[in-house]
Amino acid sequence: MATVQEKIQDLKSRQEKILLGGGVKRIEKQHASGKHTARERIDLFFDAGTFVELDQFVAHRCVNFGMNEKVLPGEGVVTGYGTVNGRLVYAFAQDFTVEGGSLGEMHAAKICKVLDLAMKMGAPVIGINDSGGARIQEAVDALSGYGGIFYKNTLASGVIPQISVIMGPCAGGAVYSPALTDFIYMVKNTSQMFITGPAVIKSVTAEEVTAEQLGGAMTHNSTSGVAHFAAENETDCIEQIRYLLSFLPSNNLEDAPVVETGDSPDRTEEGLNTLLPDNPNMPYDMKEVIKLIVDNGEFYEVHEHYARNIITCFARFDGQSVGIIASQPSVMAGCLDINASTKSSRFIRFCDAFNIPLVNLVDVPGFLPGTDQEYGGIIRHGAKMLYAYSEATVPKVTVITRKAYGGSYLAMCAQDLGADQVLAWPTAEIAVMGPSGAANIIFRKDPDVEAKTAKYIEEFATPYKAAERGFVDIVIEPKETRPRIITALNMLASKREARPAKKHGNIPL
Repeated sequence: MATVQEKIQDLKSRQEKILLGGGVKRIEKQHASGKHTARERIDLFFDAGTFVELDQFVAHRCVNFGMNEKVLPGEGVVTGYGTVNGRLVYAFAQDFTVEGGSLGEMHAAKICKVLDLAMKMGAPVIGINDSGGARIQEAVDALSGYGGIFYKNTLASGVIPQISVIMGPCAGGAVYSPALTDFIYMVKNTSQMFITGPAVIKSVTAEEVTAEQLGGAMTHNSTSGVAHFAAENETDCIEQIRYLLSFLPSNNLEDAPVVETGDSPDRTEEGLNTLLPDNPNMPYDMKEVIKLIVDNGEFYEVHEHYARNIITCFARFDGQSVGIIASQPSVMAGCLDINASTKSSRFIRFCDAFNIPLVNLVDVPGFLPGTDQEYGGIIRHGAKMLYAYSEATVPKVTVITRKAYGGSYLAMCAQDLGADQVLAWPTAEIAVMGPSGAANIIFRKDPDVEAKTAKYIEEFATPYKAAERGFVDIVIEPKETRPRIITALNMLASKREARPAKKHGNIPL
C-alpha cells in the first residue's frame, strides 16, 4: 500500500502531465504559429493567481479506433473560474495541443458544467475556441456534446454575458456555439470560422478561396458581421475582453459597475456648437460628437468594421455604462439599410437584457432605397429596430442632431417607440421627408411654388413643429448635450415599466 507521501507525489506527477498538455513539441508548434496555449491564455485573462481549475482529471470513455488507449490531458479543454478586475468570471479554453482541441462527450461535459456554474453564480462566461471540431472517433457522442452546449448557451442568453473568442480554427457545428453568444472576438491572421472549409467548397462549387478569405477575422468583422471585434494579436484580444467586461454587469439582475472617471457631469463643449456644417447636405463624423459628450472621450465600438453607417458602442456618462446607437452621416449619409438595422437591433436587445441604458444620436435621412435592399427584405430587417426599441424597457434617451425623416426617424427611437426623453438641437429637422421634397409635392400645382417652398422649409426644417406637438421634450444648445443626457439618465434611474404577460414576442427575424 502506498504511503501518504507517495500518494501526494502521485498527484503532483499526474498534474504535471496534465499541465504539459500535448507535450513540448506541440506547444512549440503552437507558439511557432503565433498562438498561445490554452493555459497561457487563461493566465493572461484572469487576475494573477486567481484562476481555479476544475475537472483536471476528466477522461473520455471512447473505445472506438483505439481511443481507449489514449490519455488526453484535461480532455483537451481547460475549465474553471477566477476574477477579472476583482469580479468573478468563468472560462473554458480548448487546448489545440491535445488531439487538436477536438470535442468529445466529456470535453463537452466540462464546458456544460462551467456554463451551469456561471448561471448559478450569475457570472459572465468566456469561451476560448481553438479546435479541429468534433472528435470523429466519438461519432454521435461528439455531436450530442455540441447539442448540449448549444442548449446551455441558449438558456444562458440574456441571463449572463457570454463572450466567445476564436483563437484558431472553428469549423462545422463548432461555429454555432459562438454564434449563440453575445459577442465574438477574432484574432487577425490566426483565427477562422466557417461552416464548410475551402477544400469542401472547391469540391462542391469549384470555387477557390483561402481559409483567411473565407472565414478570417476581417471577413467576419467587415463582410458577414458574424464577429464583433478584430484583435491584432492574442494579447490585444484578451486585453480588449477585460475592457469590455468593465462596461457590463455580471448578470441580468445587476447593474453595470459605476466607475469614477473624473469627468465633470456639468462639462459643456463649445465645439459642439460649431461641429455641424451650415449646409445640411454636408457630412460630419458622429464619432466626434460621441467623443465630446462621453466621459473622457472614451468609448468602445462594437461591430466597428460592419455596417459603418451606424455606430454601436459602449461608453460612460458620469461613470455609468450606456449603450450608444448613433447615425453616421459620413457613411451613406447615415441611411439605414439591412445590415445597419440588424446590427443595431441586436445591440439594443443586449443592452436591454443587461440593464444598460440606451442613448440614441439621430441624423438619419431615411432607409436606403434600391432593389437590392427591397429584395433583401429591408422591410423585415428595418422592423427589427422598431421591435427592439419598442420592447426595450431600459432608460432610453434620444438626441436629434439634424435629420430625422419618416420611418427611419421612428426606427431611431422616437418618443412613440418609447424614448423616455427626446432632446433636439436647433439644427434638427423632424418630418415625414426632407422639407424641400415635401414642399415640391404639396405646392407642385401652386403658381407661387418657390415662395411657398422657401417658407415651408423655413418652418419645417426645425425641431419646433415637433416640439409644439410634444414629440421633442427639450430643444437644447448643442454644447449642453452631455449634462442634459446625464440629467435625463439620473432622472430615469428608477424607471419601472409594466408589459403584457406573454411567453415571448415574435421578432421579425
